[in-house]
Amino acid sequence: MRNKYFVSAAAFVIWLAFIDSKNFISQYELTSEVNKLEEQKSFFMQEIVKTRKEQEELLSSPDKLEKFAREKYLMKKDDEDLFIFTEEE
Repeated sequence: MRNKYFVSAAAFVIWLAFIDSKNFISQYELTSEVNKLEEQKSFFMQEIVKTRKEQEELLSSPDKLEKFAREKYLMKKDDEDLFIFTEEE
């Protein structure tokens, strides 16, 4: 403890590691958050590509559009009756 350079260097390292606003712990947390956001970005980019492909398929054929409307939104023609069966658990 007599060496003033050792004491000042130790104090500086402690300051950088724990006390400073840009300390090692917060840098690690920010890096992990960035990695998580990058993964989410890639997932949503894949979903956008998938959705655009489905949109092109739906808009290219009236039969596919009608099938989609019937399945997804339970639409029907005027002269039809619609029966919905649900499974009980």
